[in-house]
Amino acid sequence: MPSNKSSWFANINPNVFISTVVIIAIFLALVVFAPNSFELLTQHMNQWITQSFSWFYVLSVAIFLILLIYIALSDMGKIKLGPDHSQPKYSSASWFAMLFTAGMGIGLMFFGVAEPVMHYVTPPVGEPETVLAAQQAMRVTFFHWGLHAWAIYTLVGLSLAYFAYRHQLPLKIRSSLYPLIGKRIYGPIGDGVDTFATIGTVFGVATTLGFGVTQINSGLNYLFGIEQSASNQVILIIVVSAMAATSVFFGLDKGIKRLAELNLVLALLLLFFVFIAGPSIYLLQTTIQNAGQYLSNLFSMTFNLYAYQPSGWIGGWTIMYWAWWISWSPFVGMFIARVSEGRSIREFIVGVLLIPTGFTLIWMGFMGNAALFSIMHEANTSLLDAVQRDSSVALFEFLSHLPFSSVTSIIATILVMLFFVTSADSGALVTDYLTAKTDNSPTWQRLFWTVLMALLAIILLLVGGLQALQSATIMSALPFTIIMLFICWGLVKALHLDVTKMHALQAARITPRAIQNPRSWQQRLGLIMHYSHTEQEVQDYIQTTVNNAFMSFRSELKRRNLQVNIKTLENGLQLRVDHQDEINFIYQVNNTQTLSPRFMADAAPDESHSYQAEVFLREGGQNYDVMEWTQEDLLQDILDQYERHLHFLSLVRTPE
Repeated sequence: MPSNKSSWFANINPNVFISTVVIIAIFLALVVFAPNSFELLTQHMNQWITQSFSWFYVLSVAIFLILLIYIALSDMGKIKLGPDHSQPKYSSASWFAMLFTAGMGIGLMFFGVAEPVMHYVTPPVGEPETVLAAQQAMRVTFFHWGLHAWAIYTLVGLSLAYFAYRHQLPLKIRSSLYPLIGKRIYGPIGDGVDTFATIGTVFGVATTLGFGVTQINSGLNYLFGIEQSASNQVILIIVVSAMAATSVFFGLDKGIKRLAELNLVLALLLLFFVFIAGPSIYLLQTTIQNAGQYLSNLFSMTFNLYAYQPSGWIGGWTIMYWAWWISWSPFVGMFIARVSEGRSIREFIVGVLLIPTGFTLIWMGFMGNAALFSIMHEANTSLLDAVQRDSSVALFEFLSHLPFSSVTSIIATILVMLFFVTSADSGALVTDYLTAKTDNSPTWQRLFWTVLMALLAIILLLVGGLQALQSATIMSALPFTIIMLFICWGLVKALHLDVTKMHALQAARITPRAIQNPRSWQQRLGLIMHYSHTEQEVQDYIQTTVNNAFMSFRSELKRRNLQVNIKTLENGLQLRVDHQDEINFIYQVNNTQTLSPRFMADAAPDESHSYQAEVFLREGGQNYDVMEWTQEDLLQDILDQYERHLHFLSLVRTPE
């Protein structure tokens, strides 16, 4: 008797899973056996991309941000990421904690102190180590970590959540292209897109593990004198990965959610301590000023390519950041989509775009300005030297000049480690979604990706290939930027259709209920099916039924001392009620050409057009057909429109 038990690999999508593993294996072989050649190749490729496509990155990221603002402010923002009755699965606090820690939590720990100081020493323009350089350093830091970075994540997350929860497509990158290629997303094109997104996710998390352990090692060296060495960093990767595997085992709700909430609490405590122990008033003043300068210069900074001041700075910073965020967007966008079901699009965009950006600006403002204050006003040259020598020790060197430095350094080290764990388990979860057939995959699949990313980071750390991996990750952003532009196109196309349907449901005219001679439901069905009519049939209807209805309405209004005119038009008939010095009421029925309904079984195949009796008001066509309505139906509709017009006049009427 055959067993009904499914095999252990039944939920694997072999095209994506196997191709991803093979490509990663080829990459590892190149790095291990020809490290110098591969690193040289990636350096040249990165240099070529920066010089030739910096304008493309800048323009694309600007398009992403502008498009999201347009969607949020338009009627598209009312659409739910799910059915209209759906509600968010997670509370706002848990939702914010998860999207924040999955996106940039570890980056803020690493660069919160280091980046402002580095820009202060080597600004893009102007003299270094001046007050203007400090202001510029904070403005540029805000720019790199602000709205544009989160716009990239928001766009991918929005597209994934919309197609997955609103249209029941798979929660995969391929689904974003459904409006453009249809069911071909289930074929080789879709597999290729998901494979590319999976590789970017694995490389991104592996790079984070590799470079991130250097900061944990720096913290442990400062606290306990543990040597900064490759062997210790390998041990740290194993420890962090084991913690991530435990979190993955407990799943999204019990594992990642609780770690994310703990991360946020510890980050807030550390931030509050820096604010209280540092120059509090100075931090408030400078952060508010920095935020104002960032917002007031947002447009010019968005499109600033330093084309008239070529120095290579933009390639090493802004373009590098844009490419880095784009390469991470499949991972972060997928995770954000996974935890955002049930929210409206406007709520999603405002939440993902503005709330983390606001917290990021506060974090960077307090940490960066406190570090610059220590350098500029307290002559803390040791911090300046430490950042230039090794940026991974910047946070711990900064905390050493504040009270309770041992305690805060321990908290910072724990926080960095937890951020790494969150990134690793989130990355494993997302990678599993991309390579599986369904969301309900066995635990071993998630653990497999956790182990693979840790193994990748360890091998590259030992052979010195992490820089090559970082370069490869940045290079992967170029083709994915093109995919993201197609995602924009498909998203707007689908949202426009959804909004059109929403408006149609709200504004569609319902066939009036006949009062004296009520119709059966079958007769009413015949009216709303809109069978094809010839031009002559519609013209005859207008000259008889419509004309009789207009005559009856004019007769009644004349009895009430109102002037009513009926005018024959070239393609219809017009009823006009004169309101003297106020806006007149116009109701007309036009003989207009329209496409024949394709779903009608008896529609003539050789007739591509039919004609309808369309209602027009003063504002123009109302997009509904009254053909075959009775005279009583028409009078009821005229009264409905006339009542709306009188209500409008009462609203705009002002006493003299």
